[in-house]
Amino acid sequence: MTETGDWGLGTKAAAAPIRGTQSLVQTAVWCWKRPVWLLEVVWRWAFGVPALWVLWHEGLKILSAHPVDVVALENMSLIDTMGSAETIARAMEVLVPPVLQVLTWLGPLLVLGWVVVSAVGRTVVLRRIDGRLHARVGTLIVLHALRVVALVATFVLWFVCVRHAAQATVTGPMAAGNEPNLVGYFSLAIVTTLGLFTLWAVASWGVSVAPLLAMLRGLGVWESLKAAFRVGPLKGNLVEINLVMGIVKIALMMLATVFSSTPLPFEAVATPNFLRWWWAGVALLFFVASDFFHVTRLVAYLELWRVYEGNKNLTAE
Repeated sequence: MTETGDWGLGTKAAAAPIRGTQSLVQTAVWCWKRPVWLLEVVWRWAFGVPALWVLWHEGLKILSAHPVDVVALENMSLIDTMGSAETIARAMEVLVPPVLQVLTWLGPLLVLGWVVVSAVGRTVVLRRIDGRLHARVGTLIVLHALRVVALVATFVLWFVCVRHAAQATVTGPMAAGNEPNLVGYFSLAIVTTLGLFTLWAVASWGVSVAPLLAMLRGLGVWESLKAAFRVGPLKGNLVEINLVMGIVKIALMMLATVFSSTPLPFEAVATPNFLRWWWAGVALLFFVASDFFHVTRLVAYLELWRVYEGNKNLTAE
């Protein structure tokens, strides 16, 4: 992988078969050695920090106006699962209505802010990587909005599946006077979560690559979407990259879970303040690593496309 300009990409075309993940490690190293990926962190946190502050502020207002039994929540036990479930249910009955009321106006504002900031930020990052790309901010706003809609639909599907799992293993048996099958419920919830996560990683390659094609070719919304699903032999490679990056995201989640639980055996000597800072640090590292691999995926897409175009030109000659 060679460079053009400051941080741009160039490729040595070779009329040979290429694989989506063939040089993924090399691509990750290329990104790590250049501060361009830090721009991804900057624009994401430029939106994320104010958004978190607004959510925190509104959350405190809701808790102040609708107090819950904090002592009961703090005394929940993993051994008494049914008692803990009832405690959580009582808290949800109090909190869910005001939360939904706030989300009716705050949710659309956050989504609108996200698609605008992400379109501008992604444009800056990609043009810093390759100065030959076209700036298509308006097109990226619409494409990112469509991706958010698809992602929200996936979350709704997940919620419906988990709700049906709860009906089949917990609430249904309890209504019939039987013991709930908590092991079955958590097993179904885990399988459903991992399955839909993997499905999203495999199936979302089109909406992920469309913004890049818009900037590569200077296309509009509809043209870039059509081009994203008509990439010919590149389709398998794009799916492969997306799937591998989905696996990487799962691995990051598992690592974050492990590191979050590391201080628990020392809970007797670890202060609550230390645990809060520890968990905040783990969350920060997770989000930074996730941002880095977002850039790695984009560079892998771009490099793959440059090689493909180069191979086509060689074949034509």
